Amino acid sequence: MNIDKLPLVSVLISSYNHETFVQKTIESIISQTYEKIELIIIDDGSTDLTFEKTLEMENVCKEHFVNVYFKKQKNRGIGLTCNELIKLSHGEYLYYIASDDLAKPNAITDQVCFLEKHKEYALVVGNNEIIDSNGIVCYWDKKRNITYNEANACYKTFAEFLKIKQLGTNFGSYLYLYRGNHIPNGYLVRKSIYDKTGLNNENAPLEDWFMNLQISKYSKIKYLDKVLFSYRWHQSNTIKQSEKIQNLYDLTLQYENILLTKTNFKNVNKEVLNCFLFGKLTKRVNLIYNIIEIRRYRKNSVKMWVLHFCGIDLIISKKFL
Repeated sequence: MNIDKLPLVSVLISSYNHETFVQKTIESIISQTYEKIELIIIDDGSTDLTFEKTLEMENVCKEHFVNVYFKKQKNRGIGLTCNELIKLSHGEYLYYIASDDLAKPNAITDQVCFLEKHKEYALVVGNNEIIDSNGIVCYWDKKRNITYNEANACYKTFAEFLKIKQLGTNFGSYLYLYRGNHIPNGYLVRKSIYDKTGLNNENAPLEDWFMNLQISKYSKIKYLDKVLFSYRWHQSNTIKQSEKIQNLYDLTLQYENILLTKTNFKNVNKEVLNCFLFGKLTKRVNLIYNIIEIRRYRKNSVKMWVLHFCGIDLIISKKFL
């Protein structure tokens, strides 16, 4: 296909202290079969040689990509850095990859092909194999320790750990994402969706989960059952810091609940309203009470609904249902 007719894909990398891995990550983007890519990397205040290693790749990147932009800044956190990456991008599609992971050669081609054919979707992602610090494929035991014995492994891919097949058609739905993030790494996003969702917010520090929730309010999310990404498992993975992650999760959930009280339900998927009304989103809502009240209002043809959610009395027009 003529490259001029291809939609531009912006590959966005927020790098931080990955001097050992960042060049391999860049090489995996150079190896993509997709031909119309711009590469944007912001180093978020690395204290090692990550940015220097990135600059060493600049000339070869300019030979392969439509546009190349490398920048180093003081540490701002991944959420704000991703916002800056999005603002700098020119692509119709955005591909996210961490500076220690790898994209399979056909990843972007397969994902662009899907979104081009399915306009009702805004995000598409494939399965992740697991690799160690040396790039060797490995697996997880029950506690997510590395094992190289596939026969005895509890989780052979990230999708198995996330139990994606068990989700079926619920994959990427708001209700199931609200219960916890189940989107693997290496996803492609239709940039125009951010016109509806807005960007990352500092009040929601678990930025990937938060943005996936926002996207699911307005559009569909697709899982392709093929390995398109290599997720590197090593000593410094942020996800291993369980206490920190739990705190980020709690803060993000708290902010999402605040957003729900301000949501214009005309503009979101009906599922978000249904979840909200039937009290599926928080233990503080009395599910049985709400169902009884909803049925009573329907029976009496009451046009306005009054519900008690998180300590706030809400009046919701029946026309939203």
